[in-house]
Amino acid sequence: MAARTSPFGRVTLVSGPEGLLADRAVAGLVEQIRAESPEAEVSRVDADRLDAGRFAEMTGASLFAVRRAAVVSDLAALPADLAEDVLALARSPLDDLALVLVHGGGQKGKGLLDKLKAAKVTVLEAAAVKPWELPQFVAAEARRVGAGIDTGAAQTLVDAVGHDLRGLAAAVSQLVSDSEGGSINETQVRRYFGGRSEVTSFAVADAALAGRTGAAMEQLRWAISTGVAPVLVTSALASGLRGLGKLVTAPVGLREADLAREVGVPPWKLKTMRSQARGWDQGGLATALKAVAVADAEVKGAADDAGFALERAVLVVARARRG
Repeated sequence: MAARTSPFGRVTLVSGPEGLLADRAVAGLVEQIRAESPEAEVSRVDADRLDAGRFAEMTGASLFAVRRAAVVSDLAALPADLAEDVLALARSPLDDLALVLVHGGGQKGKGLLDKLKAAKVTVLEAAAVKPWELPQFVAAEARRVGAGIDTGAAQTLVDAVGHDLRGLAAAVSQLVSDSEGGSINETQVRRYFGGRSEVTSFAVADAALAGRTGAAMEQLRWAISTGVAPVLVTSALASGLRGLGKLVTAPVGLREADLAREVGVPPWKLKTMRSQARGWDQGGLATALKAVAVADAEVKGAADDAGFALERAVLVVARARRG
């Protein structure tokens, strides 16, 4: 196996919307930094808390360490007056500095992102995992912790837990730690997560997207009472709405497999989505997506009562559907 390139003397950009993969990439870099130079001073800061003085302090020579490392998160929020300072280090890296920049994707800060890539920084992608790739992620996660998992068990776990990578990784870890080793099978998954698979975040989303307000609210309350994480519900709602948006704007005449690929769902899901899509237009989708985005921020800490935030979002989504 080829030796890994040293993170010192370079700028590394971790870019993409998948937080779990970004966190792991940063953790791997920090581990490499400490292994290579145990005495190195490692600083971490969110970009919106930086000013010129703090940035110079983090990236300049230290009286106490020969080498330094700086991790700047949420690069999209970097103050505009610091962009040139960051680019200067990207274009002329310091031999004794490891600078790690983390950008969550999206359009904000894209200008700086493009200039960093043009400066030939090292880029580690944290791209979103497509829905049909999730069973493969589960299998890879099982291998990562020294186990295996049947193909059917991987799909069953995705159906039960949802599309959130952190939730899936935690579920795999729990299954491995509570088992006697070997390959995880479908029976084990159903034993541990069968309660969730009956009323998952996606069951809540499907009812809301179909305009069945009463059923959606009943399933939401049961899901919360059985321990489904609120962020999984907002993720499922957002995923469902984006899928409907792609379905209603997809080119006419596509074959079933091509349409599924265009929408980003397994072919068997199209029948349900077509039924849901009959009541949606672009205005309703925009209203629903806005409500889900607000709820997602609230359940991640902006609101005191995550359950109330979810109920409000589910009501808006169900009522945004026509008829």
